[in-house]
Amino acid sequence: MGTPRELKERIDSIGETLKITNAMYLISSTKLRKARKDLEENEPYFETVQHMMDYTMKHLPEGYTHPLLDLRENIPENNTRKAILCITADKGLAGSYNHNILKITEEKLRPDSNDTLFLMGEVGRHYFANRGIHISGQFHYTIQNPTLSKARAITGLLLERYRNEQIDELYVVYTNMKNSLEMEPVIKQILPLNHMDNTNYFRHAKKKNYEEEILMNPTPDDVIENVIPNYIAGFIYGVMIESFCAEQSARMTAMDNANKNGKELLDELKIQYSRMRQGQITQEITEVAAGERGTKHHE
Repeated sequence: MGTPRELKERIDSIGETLKITNAMYLISSTKLRKARKDLEENEPYFETVQHMMDYTMKHLPEGYTHPLLDLRENIPENNTRKAILCITADKGLAGSYNHNILKITEEKLRPDSNDTLFLMGEVGRHYFANRGIHISGQFHYTIQNPTLSKARAITGLLLERYRNEQIDELYVVYTNMKNSLEMEPVIKQILPLNHMDNTNYFRHAKKKNYEEEILMNPTPDDVIENVIPNYIAGFIYGVMIESFCAEQSARMTAMDNANKNGKELLDELKIQYSRMRQGQITQEITEVAAGERGTKHHE
């Protein structure tokens, strides 16, 4: 149980820790509100780009081909060069948030293959570096401040590798935030584009729209070069914000649990301390009383 002094020091230590966990809870709460606002503001943009992508695919000339629409169907599955973009946090103390993402990513990476790994988040970098897994690219500190310009820079790098046939498939692993209490780690395929929502090029190519004609100026290539990078950048930007929201929500939950457990422990220790102090005071009173009786008896 320890001495009263040791208990008092432990109570003070837990009290200081609770101040930290409560501050972290409030900081994550503020960041979450801002991130949700950014996510809401991003939705109209992404919906517009998605609509434009869908509309463009429907009206591409018959038999049209483009490097960004190459499905790589002639490459055997065991020879495909897969790239994984893994999004973790820059720090821990967020419950199982990082663990779930790292687990899915590690399961997706094929041993002795041509798979490449791209990372957002310092937790992921430390994790894979410590396991000797080669990291093809890391985007430092992008997850703490998601911006569309950063998403476009990442998109440009990944699309360039796809054009040069350095990768055949691109996946992103992130945390999908269903609501404030429910989150799940997911993996989505970005490239080839036919795996993305509402962008099945060959499905739309077979379903030509003869009710209207559009003019792609100056050429379909220029339209594709504008629409596809913006579409993927918008998707990655949305994923970055959603991951950041999920991280802050997970940290709030973790800090809230830490606060509750800390307060319960603090209450128990205070009761122990009070009982110990009462015992000490009772013993001191008894000793004083016994001393006074001894003095009277001596007189």
